[in-house]
Order: sequence, then structure tokens, then C-alpha cells
Amino acid sequence: MSIALTSGSGHRPLWPRHRRQRLLAKAGAIVLGVVLLTWTLLPVWNMTLMSLDSDADEFTGSIWPPHPDFSSFKSVWTEDYWLLDHFWHYFGNSIYMSVATMLLTVLIGSLASFALGRMRLRKGWIITDFALLTYVLPTTFLVIPFVHIMHLYGLTDSLWAVIAAEVTFATPYAILILNQYGKLIPMELDESAKVDGASPWQVYLRIYIPLMAPALVAVGIYALMLAWNEYIYQFLLLSSERSMTVAVTIDQFFDSDEAPWNYMMAIAIIYSLPPIAIYFALRRYMVAGLTFGALKG
Repeated sequence: MSIALTSGSGHRPLWPRHRRQRLLAKAGAIVLGVVLLTWTLLPVWNMTLMSLDSDADEFTGSIWPPHPDFSSFKSVWTEDYWLLDHFWHYFGNSIYMSVATMLLTVLIGSLASFALGRMRLRKGWIITDFALLTYVLPTTFLVIPFVHIMHLYGLTDSLWAVIAAEVTFATPYAILILNQYGKLIPMELDESAKVDGASPWQVYLRIYIPLMAPALVAVGIYALMLAWNEYIYQFLLLSSERSMTVAVTIDQFFDSDEAPWNYMMAIAIIYSLPPIAIYFALRRYMVAGLTFGALKG
């Protein structure tokens, strides 16, 4: 009788309300994601439209150009426009500068973090803290003394001057991240290797570097992006066509009264492809770093 009264009562079960709340939360998350995605991709889409418009100087903001024209990409590829002379040489300089910055940052950061964390240096935290003092002043405040230093060392108009600047600004962050990540690696691995006769250099190469791969990739991508997107130091330190980069080349378009916007947008799209490709090629290592902490303990 009690069962019948319970089932026959007019109260509605609570689960539909909880289900509606989950559906509303999911719908809100989808709407927010669409808004953020639109906000992020809108400038990129606008760049694409302008690069496909042969008359981009009078771009009307249409969703799609009525007559898509790929001549701007062809001109960049063949370098048949006067502002695009030696473009691929400049592109190679940008890649060289960014890759060198990435490799040197990873090398210096990994060696420093290994010495601080694995060799148990006394008061090693002082090195980390003093390295972070680099970020107290904005990089733009340091550009004049840095240009003067490069002039004294004879590195004016050299890609290595820009590489030195970017490595200087990327290394403190790399040391901090790698030092914190290295704490997840058990010290017992080093001690076991030393018992077997391994030298510190062998421990670094055969144990530390392989286990630190996800963090090294993350730091390397950060250094690559820092050098790839930097402009002020490249503009002040590079002057000849031999050492010019794409970032400095784009600035020449703004100094010319005859520079078409579709060429500028085509260059910007091509210039953004290498870091995107590198990120997607190495992202699985970065994802692996998020789960590495489970190995501790």
C-alpha cells in the first residue's frame, strides 16, 4: 500500500532538473567556446580575405571576395614584386635565428637546471632568483645598452646579436620551468646510475634529458615563439640584406606608398605557418608532460 501511495504521488522526480542544469551548462560552454573561437579566428580570417583580394586597398569587409585571387601568394613564391626581392633568404634567416635561439635556450636551461636540481648545489636558489631579475625591466628598456654592447663586440648587423638577446630573455624562464619539472624525477635514478659507474655527464644525457623531454619541448617552443615574433631587436640590430629577417621586411611595406595590402597579408600567413607546424608536430610531447607527475611517488 505504501509503495502504491509513493508511486501515485504527484511529486516529479528530481533527475530531470539536474539534467536540465547539465544541458544548460553544456550549452553555455558551447556558446562561450564559439564566441572565443570567433574572436580569435576573426583577424586570421580577415587576413585571408585580404590576401585573396586583388584590390585589398579598397577592401569592403565582405565575408568572401567575389573573385578570389591567389596572385599575391604567387608573387611571394616567385619574388616578382620589388618589395619581395630575396624574401626566401629573409625567411631562411628568420628560421635560422629562431631555431638557434630554441636550441641554445634548451641547452643552457637544461644544463643549469641539472646543476641546480640534480647536483644539489648549495644556495642554488640564488642563481634562479637572480636570473628572474631579468624580467624586472621591460625588454624595450634594455635595447639601447644591448645595441651598444653588440657594437663593442663587433656583432652589429649580425643574426647572432639577435640570437644572443633572445637567449638572454628566454633562459631565465627556461631555468625556472625545467628546475621545477626536474623535481618530479626521482633522485633514486641518479643514485642508481652512479652506483653502476655513470658519470654526471652520462646521467645528464641518458637519464635527465630523456625524462625531461616534455618540459624541454615546452621550453623550446616558448623560445622559438619569442624569437619568431620579436621585432624591436631585429629592427635595431639588423640593417643589411644579408642579415635581414621577415619581421623587418614587413616593416618596409609600411614605409612604401605603393605597398598592396594583399601582399602583406600573404606574407603574414606564410610567416605564421612554421610555428604552427612545429607546435602540432610536438604537441604530444607537451601533453605527455601534463601526466608525468603521476610517476612521482
